[in-house]
Amino acid sequence: MDIKQQVLDGFYQTFGAEGGEPKLFFSPGRVNLIGEHIDYNGGLVMPCALSIGTYGAVRKRSDNVVKLYSGNFSSAAEFTLDELEYNQKHGWANYPKAVVSLLSERTTLGGFEMYLYGTLPNGSGLSSSASITTLFFLALENIFGVTIDPVERAQLCQRAEFFNGVNCGIMDPFACGLGKKDHAILLNCDTLEYKHIPLALGDYRIVIANTNSKRGLADSKYNERRAECEQALADLKTVTNINELCDLTPEEFEKHKHAIKDEIPKQRAEHAVYENFRTKDAARALTEGKLDELAAHMVASHVSLRDLYDVTGDALDAMFAPSYEYGEANIGSVKGTRMTGAGFGGCSVSIVHKDAIDGFIKYVGEKYLAKTGTEASFYIAEVSDGALAI
Repeated sequence: MDIKQQVLDGFYQTFGAEGGEPKLFFSPGRVNLIGEHIDYNGGLVMPCALSIGTYGAVRKRSDNVVKLYSGNFSSAAEFTLDELEYNQKHGWANYPKAVVSLLSERTTLGGFEMYLYGTLPNGSGLSSSASITTLFFLALENIFGVTIDPVERAQLCQRAEFFNGVNCGIMDPFACGLGKKDHAILLNCDTLEYKHIPLALGDYRIVIANTNSKRGLADSKYNERRAECEQALADLKTVTNINELCDLTPEEFEKHKHAIKDEIPKQRAEHAVYENFRTKDAARALTEGKLDELAAHMVASHVSLRDLYDVTGDALDAMFAPSYEYGEANIGSVKGTRMTGAGFGGCSVSIVHKDAIDGFIKYVGEKYLAKTGTEASFYIAEVSDGALAI
């Protein structure tokens, strides 16, 4: 069945036909090609929006009640416009509740009902929460007649994450909202300057491998890494005039790194500074069609995230090793592989020749299963536009 029809059918089965036809919207997930754990350090990132994401059918109500239903979890939630505070009992519905709260600050909203269905693998690190908040902003703007600049919308989506206790950077909602088909986004997370870079991959495709491992450490370690970077930044500020770690060039970092008192924050800062310049070079390589250079930067990124930032974990390392081995054994088959997202589980991203995809998936899947006892899931991703009405 067509996914749009599936969502419409789900809506009518849940909320009935009385009240009119709902409007349909789609918001993509995202994968970050390179530039990991530096969005909150003022660095450059290079994500792209994906053709998998979150669909929503929405319809106004005549009262102030919000009724939500997730087709993935078979889970309903309900609240009124008078109860917009965070409520742990509402679980996933706190994300749309945050959107309603933020949007209520600038316009008068009414009640509505919305059916959600996502094609993103759960807990994969492909940014399902940003996909949901972006979807809700776009849908509610549309049905209540509000217009918000896409960059401002991304900032509001970030605030919705804060509402839910997640101290995230701007990259995820930015990619979900401002993605462009067959393009990556080179985004400066400090200034929010950005440009779309053609993903001229030719006969290569983006292959996402989901480790299917629980990401239980991701949130706590994420906040820990941020604190370590803040410590490194505070130490560096005693000898430099910088606002963010990624204000430094690698040469400047090497000159001043002695100011960082503890070894662990020093390693975190080294990753941030060098990852920022890897991302800049990777964007240039992609623009010039030099996929071998892009591949080298992606691999170096994973190694840095493993050895300096300590966020890969056993599952992602078990995925990276055979992905890299396959490319080394089959020259020209793989143009880069690395973990993507917060780490400690989630997904890897690889650029694989279309004729090698089956062999790549078979080899990596078997090696990963033998190492971890868990079956991986693989997705051949198309690069999508940002959130839109459909």
